[in-house]
Amino acid sequence: MAISHHEHSEICEWTQADWTRRDTLDVLARGGLAAFLASINLGAGALHAADDDVVRIGYLPITDATALLVAHAKGYFEEAGLKVEPPTLVRSWSALVEGFASGKFNVAHLLKPIPIWMRYNNRFPIKILAWGHTNGSGIVVGEVTGVKNFSDLGGKRIAVPYWYSMHNVVLQFALRQSGVKPVISDTPAANECALQVLAPPEMPPALSAKKIDGYTVAEPFNALGELRAGARMLRFTGDIWKNHPCCVIVAHERHTVERPEWTQKVIDAIVRAQIFASKNKLEVARLISKDDRGYLPTPADVVVKAVTDYGEHYEASGAIRHRKWGNGRIDFQPWPYPSATKLIVEAMGNTIVEGDTTFLKGLDPEFVTNDLVDYRFVKAALQRFPEWIEDPSVDRANPFARQEQLTL
Repeated sequence: MAISHHEHSEICEWTQADWTRRDTLDVLARGGLAAFLASINLGAGALHAADDDVVRIGYLPITDATALLVAHAKGYFEEAGLKVEPPTLVRSWSALVEGFASGKFNVAHLLKPIPIWMRYNNRFPIKILAWGHTNGSGIVVGEVTGVKNFSDLGGKRIAVPYWYSMHNVVLQFALRQSGVKPVISDTPAANECALQVLAPPEMPPALSAKKIDGYTVAEPFNALGELRAGARMLRFTGDIWKNHPCCVIVAHERHTVERPEWTQKVIDAIVRAQIFASKNKLEVARLISKDDRGYLPTPADVVVKAVTDYGEHYEASGAIRHRKWGNGRIDFQPWPYPSATKLIVEAMGNTIVEGDTTFLKGLDPEFVTNDLVDYRFVKAALQRFPEWIEDPSVDRANPFARQEQLTL
């Protein structure tokens, strides 16, 4: 199903076509983040703008930011005793990283591999304080490609949003398990799948124009592709890696040391937001959409599908094969399970990417698990708001540990 000129224009409007990850992808994927961060002041003075008690949030307009947006919309920051500015919509990962590093934002959500890169490749004192959400991504293909399984992706081209992303990790796992070799090539062989980086807003139009055969990305771009660009869900990433993390809530380490009470209040508000979002997905989807509070530039019907549609029709198509796992299309569980951090560090070292991966060599997953993540604040918040344990993904007998499940 090809996109008409009018529909193409609408997609650009919905997704804010000037929002692109390309600048960050080009910089980060080729090992340029160190130079980028070195180009701005990372000393004590860099954080003065965010050293008052005002919560300043930076976010990209994707469902990964839901917890931050709901905490603002529902007044949870104020109820925790904090002053908060309206969240600032940022149109690229590079601008978000720069704004966070320079102190413009003191709370943000980032793809989980980015803090790993920042802390260990660039020695930037970033801390992960909680997960922003779980699941919330998928792998879609064009309806006309004839692709039914990952084994059919030989000779095809699939776009990823960022080399160091959970999307790339899960996709390459699925390809290898299916006997297809992931490659970075202009001319993939019959047993190879070519991967390329593409900005999410460009993915649905590129798929419709048959420039790519599919893509993997965060919501709402999968739902947008399904509704407007002739995409078919091949598999939900959360149906391959059960309740995987994607974006995480981050802060500068300085705040965790010098302003622990402030940091605790921030995480309290975010945990409340995740509990609310997990119980009120339809309301939250409409709330953050273009048609309500306007945090996302995407219409409500697309966001509602992106947040709530995990129906039986996906089992019939094979996009869901592990219904017994009990997860949703996107879920909201803040506890940063150490086992998942270990897995993603290990997987980053085994995933084909462009650029210099030297920093990953010798990086101990156990060390990263204990050094990168500060568990104090989220654990205290979860004890203060015990409703989180009602989430079906949580083992009530052992809520702070789990066994990772990664399987086709």
